[in-house]
Amino acid sequence: MQLTSERRLDDGVIEHTFTLGDAPGVLWTPGSVSGPVPLILLGHPGGLQRMRPRLEGRARSAAADGFAAATVELPGSGDRPCIPAVEEARADMRRALAAGEPVGGEIVDRLVLPLVDRAVPEWQAALDALLALPGIGGPVGYSGGVISIGTRLAVAEPRLAAAVLFAGSFVPRVMFEEARRVTVPLHVLLQWDDEGNDRQAALDLFDAFGSKEKTLHANMGGHTGVPQFAGDAAARFFVRHLR
Repeated sequence: MQLTSERRLDDGVIEHTFTLGDAPGVLWTPGSVSGPVPLILLGHPGGLQRMRPRLEGRARSAAADGFAAATVELPGSGDRPCIPAVEEARADMRRALAAGEPVGGEIVDRLVLPLVDRAVPEWQAALDALLALPGIGGPVGYSGGVISIGTRLAVAEPRLAAAVLFAGSFVPRVMFEEARRVTVPLHVLLQWDDEGNDRQAALDLFDAFGSKEKTLHANMGGHTGVPQFAGDAAARFFVRHLR
């Protein structure tokens, strides 16, 4: 990891940009907390610059609770090299949706699994580097992003203590089996009227998670309409499990 810039935001939060290989990333740390602090990894659906205002808002909220927060660009997104197989699957998905046809499992596998296979090792490498920085000591949470990436990371990464997952993306069938191996506490957000999400698949995935503590927070509204109180509940979840 190479730190590339640093600036202090108006609320005292310190924003650091970095690169991890060819992946850009951002780390936000609370400016008024001394000693090692817990870390929340902020997932997103790709396009870091487009998502940055929303990610910064989530990071400022985390900093107010005494947490550092960090994110990295998704493989194949932003200025990173595209993944041809994923781009082909995305084109097939758009054609199916335009024709009013269901998006088949074969397309979903080609669209999502290559991202999971690449993103999870990158998150683990980022975690190695972030936990080596002064002032960050864990425990570690994961919040948001592509739910299949969060599911795989919760299985593969023993340093993850809790996760907030957003049910709003296509889920390959193989992820349901992986979900049964998830044991960390989970807080899952579901928008009931999300036009891009298979509600029943999201409910089935929640049912499959093996965690003894898991909460489903479902609200009316579309993909981008998550109410503030739902975000507040997710923040309280991390306060309980990362402090």
